Amino acid sequence: MRKSSIAYLALVPAFALPAVSCDSVFRQPETGKGYLNVRFLDEKAAVPDKEDFILSVTDAEGGSIYYGKYGDAPETIIADPGSYTVSAVSREFKEPLFDAPQYGDTKKAVVSAGQTSDVLLECVQQNAGIRLKIDRDFQSSYPNGALMVKSGFGKLMYGYSETRIAYFKPGLVSVILNNGPSEVTLFTRMLESRQVLVVNVTSGVDGQTKGCVDIQVDTSRNWISENYEMGSGASESDVSEALNVTQAKANAGATDVWVYGYIVGGDLSSSKCSFDAPFTSRTNIVLASKTSCRDKQACLSVQLSKGDVRDALNLVDHPENLGRKVYLKGDIVASYYGVEGLQGISEYMWK
Repeated sequence: MRKSSIAYLALVPAFALPAVSCDSVFRQPETGKGYLNVRFLDEKAAVPDKEDFILSVTDAEGGSIYYGKYGDAPETIIADPGSYTVSAVSREFKEPLFDAPQYGDTKKAVVSAGQTSDVLLECVQQNAGIRLKIDRDFQSSYPNGALMVKSGFGKLMYGYSETRIAYFKPGLVSVILNNGPSEVTLFTRMLESRQVLVVNVTSGVDGQTKGCVDIQVDTSRNWISENYEMGSGASESDVSEALNVTQAKANAGATDVWVYGYIVGGDLSSSKCSFDAPFTSRTNIVLASKTSCRDKQACLSVQLSKGDVRDALNLVDHPENLGRKVYLKGDIVASYYGVEGLQGISEYMWK
């Protein structure tokens, strides 16, 4: 246990370091070696004891230099010259969990021979949370219903009497109602690290349709309050929170979400995409972040199912759509014609 209350890893002379023959990280310094000094900012946020944080130091190739409790790490880490990733977290977090905030930080460091690299870590929340406040009228309207909170990393059942915060990795999180044979996505939100979304869920039986967003900031994270009314349709924030092409490609598995981009091509096959008219296929198009994009791998493929969406968006009948910005609501899939894609489009909007 370190004596310093701020968990400071101090640089000490080489002769004061104990020689540990079983681990080269702790051996006496050799010619050409450098040093890593790691410490935390002294914060008043109510977080777990930093001595118990999991410290990880890896080199540019991903090789582990140190992995273990921060409190058990050497006072000074001796390393070869090069680039290193230094991270410390209060707990491992791989799938959604209740009451499981994760605090920590990650920094890059460059070690030079004979020099000391100081790494200063902050202690901030790394994951995101969501808490549902389910009104009695909703419970009465759906007595046999079950709510589920889901992301691309897993899901949690959220009982009507649940009061805990469900924590997720940053990204898209959906709230789904299972009511007998039917299942419907009530809403999807993009949550960032340090955010905790608190949602009041009502059935809308009183006829009121107004919602509100109120952001309050405390010492460690942002608390966002929002009302969701069953049957009131899409909230005003749905389109404003649409994902760009890059974000969409990173959120495969998300369902019923808005995505936007520029129509830059079509005529997809497993190996190529056409970016120039004339086009021959009405069944697909591709979106990109810029109209100048000519790289299929940077695009989002879009399936145009038969119906109004295909009739309005396809480039065979509407070559004038090339270069236009469009918002689409659908399901993001990991691969459609070799790149991340959007399928099951239910709505579209021109911008």
